[in-house]
Amino acid sequence: MKVFEYGWQEIEHLKKKDKKLGLAIDRIGMIERSVIPDLFAALVKSIVAQQISAKAADTVWRRLVDQCGEITPLAVSTVDAEIIRQCGLSLRKAGYIKGIAEEVILGRLSLSELPELTDSDLIRRLSSLPGIGAWTAEMLLIFSLQRPDVVSWGDLGIQRGMMRLYGLDRLDRAAFEKYRKRYSPHGSVASLYLWKIAAER
Repeated sequence: MKVFEYGWQEIEHLKKKDKKLGLAIDRIGMIERSVIPDLFAALVKSIVAQQISAKAADTVWRRLVDQCGEITPLAVSTVDAEIIRQCGLSLRKAGYIKGIAEEVILGRLSLSELPELTDSDLIRRLSSLPGIGAWTAEMLLIFSLQRPDVVSWGDLGIQRGMMRLYGLDRLDRAAFEKYRKRYSPHGSVASLYLWKIAAER
């Protein structure tokens, strides 16, 4: 299993910039979050994970892998949308997944070009496809390309983690941006800890 790679440089930066986050890092320790180097599989997994819990997403993902054998454009294109839906997805999501496979097969989406794009250009490119918005593209940036500075405003877990960490009743965009800039250029590592904080009982 490949995991998101980070070390003491990122940790020391975050601890220096944000004392509350630093205390949480000391308490939690190092985090191992798996990544999917294969861009197509990572993109499909991000679509699966839209608006459902991480636990539910993992269950659906396992069923999808069992059904397709492997998550490749060709394998997905040969499975009927109704079969994909029966893995625990809406028919709309199943259609999005098959649509992405078709884009790749027809050459309209070049996966090999995505790593060459900046974060903002990649988000723009993927958001032009049905079923993919900024959040889905941001998850690809973190959990496939391991880009270092991604903190997603559209992620409820990130928002919840920030609110819990800083004792906030609400979080507006201005406050979010203040914290995001504070974490930079290691926002993705901060995101790993914010998700962990949000999930704590």
